[in-house]
Amino acid sequence: MAKVELKQPIVEEISANIKDAQSVVLVDYRGLTVEQDTNLRKQLREAGITYKVYKNTMMNFAFKGTDCESLTQYLEGPSAIAISTTDATAPARVICKFAKDAPKLEVKGGIVEGLSYDAQGIAEIAKIPSREELLSKLLGSIQSPIANFARVMDQLAEKGGAAACEAPVAKEEAAPEEAPAESEAPAAEETPAE
Repeated sequence: MAKVELKQPIVEEISANIKDAQSVVLVDYRGLTVEQDTNLRKQLREAGITYKVYKNTMMNFAFKGTDCESLTQYLEGPSAIAISTTDATAPARVICKFAKDAPKLEVKGGIVEGLSYDAQGIAEIAKIPSREELLSKLLGSIQSPIANFARVMDQLAEKGGAAACEAPVAKEEAAPEEAPAESEAPAAEETPAE
């Protein structure tokens, strides 16, 4: 078999992985210990992220004609690729969090939802909470007014209802408003009779 025939399945594998990817992050893994690398792979796997080390030439061929083509500028030195098809911020978040404890792990750049970012851009994207966190915050903000209303209604019920909570000033203000309405009603009846 020729070398090209051996390399073609690897290029196709990379192409298939990045085809439906929401985000792709390239890293330089030089200097990581075996234990750190194993731990990183475990964290990425738990987050549903594909992480593999490929030769730069293979990634270069696979990136041609895709959104990832702008990543070819970062294909120098050893490169590993982290790909997520479900959560656009997950690879950046997991890798940048891990890099705080393992400074040898260097983010080169990435693609998030079709847009290219350098290492600083990926670090900023890593600060975005996960979809689940955002949904829980939204749910909490929706539930908060309802819970407050229920609490107020419960307190009213404990005090004997709304009538027991009315202030005497409110009753005095309501009486004068009713009087003009009654005096206007007979005048309206006299007009059609004339």
